Amino acid sequence: MNEQVTFTIFGGTGDLAYRKLLPAFYNLYANQAFQHAKIVVLGRRPYDHEQYCTIIKDWVMQFARLPYRETLFQSFCEKISYVCMDFTKEEAYDTLAAFYKQHQDTQHIFYFAVAPRFFSTIAQGLLRVPHAKQGRVVIEKPFGEDRKSAKRLNEQLESFFKASHIYHIDHYLGKEMVRNIQTIRFLNPLFANVWNHECIAHVQISAMEEVGVETRGAYYDQSGALKDMVQNHLFQILSILAMEPLEAFTQEDLHEKQLTLLQQLRPVDQLNIQDTMVLGQYFGYQKEAHVAHDSTTETFAALRLYIDNERWQNTPFLIRTGKKLNKREMEVIITFKAPFPNVEPNVLIIKIQPTEGVYVRFNIKKPGNSEEILPVSMDFCQSCSDIHRINTPEAYERLLQAVWHADTSWFSSWDQIETSWAYVDALKERYENAQLPVYIYPSGSEGPQASYELFTMQPQGE
Repeated sequence: MNEQVTFTIFGGTGDLAYRKLLPAFYNLYANQAFQHAKIVVLGRRPYDHEQYCTIIKDWVMQFARLPYRETLFQSFCEKISYVCMDFTKEEAYDTLAAFYKQHQDTQHIFYFAVAPRFFSTIAQGLLRVPHAKQGRVVIEKPFGEDRKSAKRLNEQLESFFKASHIYHIDHYLGKEMVRNIQTIRFLNPLFANVWNHECIAHVQISAMEEVGVETRGAYYDQSGALKDMVQNHLFQILSILAMEPLEAFTQEDLHEKQLTLLQQLRPVDQLNIQDTMVLGQYFGYQKEAHVAHDSTTETFAALRLYIDNERWQNTPFLIRTGKKLNKREMEVIITFKAPFPNVEPNVLIIKIQPTEGVYVRFNIKKPGNSEEILPVSMDFCQSCSDIHRINTPEAYERLLQAVWHADTSWFSSWDQIETSWAYVDALKERYENAQLPVYIYPSGSEGPQASYELFTMQPQGE
């Protein structure tokens, strides 16, 4: 793409910009995928260009996927301009407009790397900036605090930007093995032909973390595991796993298939909430910085959901996520129905992080005169290869480049976000109305004991 594009980062001195965005931009530049774009970084701190580049140097060295090279970094820094402004003050946008005019910046992508409460403030300020209304905007989650606030926020943004120019980023959709799900499922007949309730016993989607809330206590205590992980990341993965095959292989077809799948989740009012969800909180959470001492915010959520369509009738989809658990692991486990009670079922595991790869378990006869059946496995570790690891873009690299090329395929659509919010809101309301507990679980465990029972219950309808 030869068009000169200006990426403007609101919140350029924040953790997201330092840890993810600028290292991703450095990787893109190193791969010559960023030669016709530049970065304008906005922050309240009174840095000049040299000071800012000095600050981000250590972040790039630590978090960039590609090796740090001094000459390359200095060349990269020439693409960056730092503008000191308070984006909460409307008159500050006159200064930004003057900067754009001076540098002849007319093609814009705005990245809102700030809290959602500032989104409408920034959009209002950009009314004072020529050409901004024709630009694209990237929105980080959480997009609202519930369906009502998300809808209000979306209406505010759509009053300024075109709906097609609003990119709701979900960095999990940029992960290598999440993007690989379609290939594994649709381009391998041994999986494609058995991807249904007749052959699959259940599906698990797990996102386990060893760390706690760390420095994110203020945000997390207003969010919790359902809003932080389930409503966005895990429901998006669920929709890709379970949607119907694509027909047109277009962005619109992908989004439509995902939306249809989310709309087919069994209605919450038809579920027994005790058999559907378990919430937990790790011991010591209430003593974390910026967390209320009597907080009931969940740091763990386990769900047992069903999809009411012909393909998946009565197949349990088990979703689990939590902090301060016994391992860091994100994976999808598809367990197939065993042909006989005494034979181990076939299993397909798609490993998303930290290890990336695919594991398959199947049965063979034990070598020799024995008729004993043995489970054996094939394990492909993609991230174990230096070549694969170095040559695989990280999630933010992919997604930033997709915005640049106006490719919305791997971004959440507003309809999907609204549908997911409505479902999670209903689950949370049912759980609270039933006065079910938020179970305390010890750090380093697998979560509340009640979640084990949830995952081992017999499927509903059988």
